[in-house]
Formats: sequence, C-alpha cells, structure tokens
Amino acid sequence: MTAEPLLLFSELNTPSVWPASAALAPGGDIAVAGVGLAELAERYGTPAYVLDEDEVRARARAWRQALPDAEIVYAAKAFLCRAVVDWMEQEGLGLDVCSAGELELAATRGFPPERIVLHGNAKSPQDLRTALRLGVGRVVIDSACETARLAARVQGPDAQQVMVRVLPGIEAGAHPKIRTGADGQKFGLSLADGSAEDTIARVLGQPRLELVGLHCHLGSQITEPRPYAEAVRRLVAFLAALRDRYGVTLPELDLGGGFAVAYLPGDPAPTPAEYGRLITSTLANACAQHGLPVPRLTVEPGRSVIAPAGIALYRVLSVKRTAGRVFVAVDGGMSDNPRPALYGARYTVRRVGRASDAPMRAATVVGRHCEAGDVLAESVELPEDIRPGDVLAVPAAGAYQVSMASGYNMTGRPPVVAVSGGRSRLLVRRENFEDLRARDVGL
Repeated sequence: MTAEPLLLFSELNTPSVWPASAALAPGGDIAVAGVGLAELAERYGTPAYVLDEDEVRARARAWRQALPDAEIVYAAKAFLCRAVVDWMEQEGLGLDVCSAGELELAATRGFPPERIVLHGNAKSPQDLRTALRLGVGRVVIDSACETARLAARVQGPDAQQVMVRVLPGIEAGAHPKIRTGADGQKFGLSLADGSAEDTIARVLGQPRLELVGLHCHLGSQITEPRPYAEAVRRLVAFLAALRDRYGVTLPELDLGGGFAVAYLPGDPAPTPAEYGRLITSTLANACAQHGLPVPRLTVEPGRSVIAPAGIALYRVLSVKRTAGRVFVAVDGGMSDNPRPALYGARYTVRRVGRASDAPMRAATVVGRHCEAGDVLAESVELPEDIRPGDVLAVPAAGAYQVSMASGYNMTGRPPVVAVSGGRSRLLVRRENFEDLRARDVGL
C-alpha cells in the first residue's frame, strides 16, 4: 500500500479536513495558500501553527451569506489574536468573548464594542468592570446572583443591555464534556425548574439592566441542524410565555455556536447554509404559531470559522516499535493540543516534505510530555519509513489548541503563522524561556 494523494473537497462529496487552498507540492509536500508546509516548518520551527487567512475569511462570509438577516458573532475562545480580531471586523462579524483579556485584546484593535457579546458562567469583577468600561453591546447573565452584581456596577445614564442564558434541556454535542444545553451542569438557567423565569423576573426589576433577549448554547461539534431547530421551538414557546406573564416581547434570540467541522475524512459537517435554512424556517414557523414577531437572530460560530483553516506542524523526535505497536513521538503534544486528552478528539495526520513509496502502517502519534495520556492521534496511517526529523502536518487544528495551550514542562507555546497569496507572516511568536523566566519573580 502506497501513500494516498491528498483528498480535497473537490475530489470527494464530503467536507475536506484541509483548507480549500491545500494542494500537493513537489517532494511529498503540501502547499497551503501557495506556501509549502515543510518550508514553513523549516522557517518558523516546530511545533508551529499555520492559519490560511483566506480560508478564515471565506468561512466568515459563508455564515453571513447563510443568515443574511442575523448577527454573526465569532466565538473568540476558539482562537484569538490581533490579526483574527481584524479579520472578523473586516468581514462584518461580531465577537463573543469570555474574559477581560479577550475584551482588552479586541479594544487594542479598535473593534466596535457594540458588536461584542460577553458571557461566561462565572464572570469576575474585572470581567464586568472591563465590559462596562468598554461599553460592550450585550452581557449574557448566567446565574441569578449575577443580576444584582452587574446592575450595581452600571453607572449610567443608559442601562446595560443583557440576555439571559437558558437551558432548553437538549442533549447535543460530540462528548459529554462539551454538551451544555441540558439540565444539571454549570452553565445557564433551566427552563424546567423555573430558574430561568425567576432570573428574568429579577432582571426586569432592575432599571439599570435592559433585557433584550434569550441566549442558549447547546454544546460543541453538533453534526446536524435538528437540535438547533428543537431549541428554537422551545425558546420561542418560552418567549411567548414571558409575553403573556410579564407583558414583554423580547426582540433578540441568540442560539450560540457548536457547529461541527470535519476532523477525519468523511466526518459529518453541515455547511452554514444547511444550518441556516432549518434554523430560519423553524424560527419563522414557531413565531407564527405563537403570534410573536420574529426576533433578531444571533449565532456564534467559532470552530467552524477557524478550525478548518489551521494546520499544526510537528517534527518527529523518535520512532519506537514495541509490543506490536509503532509510537511516533513529536516535539509538541498536550501542551499545545489538550483536546485528545480532554475528550478523545481524533485527528488526521500526514507526513510532509519527503516522498517515498514505503507502505502505510498504523501508528500512534504521541507528544513529548510525561503523561501516558499525551497522545495526539491514535491509529493513523503513516509511511513505514517514518523517521526522526520528518515533519508531520495535522489539519483542522485552528480551534481550541493554541487557545488552550499550557506551559507544561516549560516547553513554551508555539507560534502562529498566517499564509495568504504565496506568502507567510508571523502572527504570534514562539514563547521562549525568557518569557517564562520573566514571570518567576520569587527570590
């Protein structure tokens, strides 16, 4: 069995795990946006992360086209840096942030604060102070006690616009640790036990807060549109109940994000248009049924915008054949990608920069850290002649990797490089020992 050619979207009737610009290059390499991945590994070192800027922008535009009357808000927790802030602003998206740090970064780029949504299940005093100082458009209230805490900080003269995050009681998402729409977990307020309505009543009693709508987030890696349609039906019924009991018609509905991408060839990953069609039609029908005007819709794609545009590059440090298994150890691992250890995420892996006719064999790609769970990819097909010094590319790596990277073993977080039009540029430099040493101020 010899190495298979790169499978692009145009060659399969399934979503590709690679950016649309990816193409085979001489010498067994892959070029993204006209730049060879092996060349990038040589220039910037490894581990390193590559972002196809044009892919990010195209995916942002696809969401705007799929829901032209909705507000599209990029979920910054997937990955954020100054360049990404700029790209989102230029493509007409808002920002969904979860901390004062993300807020401050957006402010350094002059991002319009009215297009920013702040949420989180446990906002710190600093988070709230920063949101009010910068004038964010929406604050999502996640617990009853947050209502008074936020209201006490609003100085006026205008009330702060808020939404209340509710739990519609829907199980959706690829893993229990990333399902956030059902009862019995830390996020949001339940429709079933009355806590959502109780918190809404409290908000309505706060003159410094203006309730503008409901927010929900079902989970992550949701591979079909139907859970969103069911959420719409339940939330619109709740909007109608609020109208009947409190005389308020809330003008906004935020369905959050969680839209799936392909990590392995053949993984289900509906297009924005597929999600958009069902959400839009369900919303219109539900509102007509309950005699409500259609609220302004917001969705918060993060992974689906940035993940397919990213590629992680590693260099092989060792190859170990033992107990009938092949372990390929690389110079990164759970410090730059904790997702496999956290919830069993799976990836495609491909060697780049060296061509051979060696047969393909199953191997396990592992990281360099002192943890048995530091496994990046189980049972992936790699050439039998894999050896130290080879470069491995891992596609669909743009989300929840660098953003969740740690300082484990003091290895330093990797750089992020953008490619576009045959050129590359550094967005985030590699964290070095001097960065780590500067934080250690003890005697």
